[in-house]
Amino acid sequence: MSQQAESKCPFSGQSGTTVSDGGGTTQAAGGGTSNRDWWPNQLRVDLLNQHSERSNPLDSDFDYRDAFAKLDYAALKADIEKTLTESQAWWPADWGSYIGLFIRMAWHSAGTYRLVDGRGGAGRGQQRFAPLNSWPDNVSLDKARRLLWPVKRKYGQHISWADLIVLAGNVALESSGFRTFGFAGGREDVWEPDLDVNWGDEKAWLTHRDPATLANNPLAATEMGLIYVNPEGPNASGDPLSAAPAIRATFGNMAMDDEEIVALIAGGHTLGKTHGAGPSEAIGADPEAAPLESQGFGWHNAHGSGVGADATTSGIEVVWTQTPTRWSHYFFENLFNYEWEQTRSPAGAIQWEAKDAEASIPDPFDPAKKRKPTMLTTDLTLRFDPEFEKISRRSSKIRRHSRRFRPRLVQLTHRDMGAQGAHLGPEVPQEELVWRTRCRPRATSRAPADIDASSSRSPMPGCRWPSWSAPPGPRPRPSAAVTSAVVPTVRAWPWPRRRIGRSTVSPPAPCPSCRRSRRLPARLHWLT
Repeated sequence: MSQQAESKCPFSGQSGTTVSDGGGTTQAAGGGTSNRDWWPNQLRVDLLNQHSERSNPLDSDFDYRDAFAKLDYAALKADIEKTLTESQAWWPADWGSYIGLFIRMAWHSAGTYRLVDGRGGAGRGQQRFAPLNSWPDNVSLDKARRLLWPVKRKYGQHISWADLIVLAGNVALESSGFRTFGFAGGREDVWEPDLDVNWGDEKAWLTHRDPATLANNPLAATEMGLIYVNPEGPNASGDPLSAAPAIRATFGNMAMDDEEIVALIAGGHTLGKTHGAGPSEAIGADPEAAPLESQGFGWHNAHGSGVGADATTSGIEVVWTQTPTRWSHYFFENLFNYEWEQTRSPAGAIQWEAKDAEASIPDPFDPAKKRKPTMLTTDLTLRFDPEFEKISRRSSKIRRHSRRFRPRLVQLTHRDMGAQGAHLGPEVPQEELVWRTRCRPRATSRAPADIDASSSRSPMPGCRWPSWSAPPGPRPRPSAAVTSAVVPTVRAWPWPRRRIGRSTVSPPAPCPSCRRSRRLPARLHWLT
């Protein structure tokens, strides 16, 4: 029999009935049938009021660029690096380092980006809010952000959460021995969730999306609540070959080709581990559904201590390399040197273990223990899919692995930031990367003043380039005057000449973004 107790709302003072066996109150603010229920096709004009001054705790005259300019950047990086090795008892670090955790946090923040509408990505710090903070793929990233809280508190508004999350991933990679291209700041925080982003129509977490339809869908992930793909294969099939179309569809919606896919998967799985020490039934509610006394934490784990050696996030228990806190090429070495057999993690998830291999992988908490190399189903796709295998074998040397991964890391974490002129900080990458240069301007004989006057018109919907018309006949190179008027800080011809065999050829003239689609939004025609 349920017990009922009289309670009063601390805000309205009205009485309500609380049922102790799981029932709710009879009165709730915002409850009942809403206008949206009656008229589901009603125009959402309320979205125009998002991110207003009412939700922003900062002064209206706050300028993040000015605040960032006053940041002691070197001291900030030193504090992040110090945090990496300060293991906390409430969330012990694997091998005494949070390298893998911070990289995962940064990549999952950036990995929601999709090309079709330019939404998602790390640029607004949305990982702090629903639904992203409670997606199944983001289990325990609430702990990673909490570990960074002392750093954020120290530097205040000189560094945004959006920048800090990505920078933490960069510092983690650098502390592992990897040399990055650098980091660009300039991501301004918002203070409430984006309500106008379509994350999908599914009503249940991990609802499968067919790869064939995903390629033409604006959503990137193969399942609701995932950042990339299901590591157990499509619909947890455990089939590496069937995962290839899903991987291409997912990363294709982020404007990634096969070369970039291999570099990112291998680079991301060179460090750290996955966690699946106990049954999934022991995992509690996500942060949005957790009770008030959880203080923003979610996914309480009732298995053992719930942390450290007993931690469960994805449910998969995999360590890829022999040096999980140092940059190496062991991922490719293990991938091709062993035959693999399918096993199950302690949580029951599908994973793979090397056959007849010595136990060479260090245990994260017991130096006396060793494990056999393990892989995800989607890792083996890089070996068994013919096209992925060619690229993976070419990338298997340490220098090639690093060289191919370095620009892809910048692309993943900075893609949604716009042109290079908007980037801040002393470590802004100076390398010429095609995806972050402006679109190639059309040739014209018009004067710069006329070009400026017509800059509001565009040749494609949303393109920021002026809509002047080229003269008939062969297209000439633009004059120096036109080039300086249109792109004063970026070369008009940014594509480097590439040597192929004994000949030198130039890449085709149209930019990759324009070749992909003629209907991209404005921000994407800057190849963000």
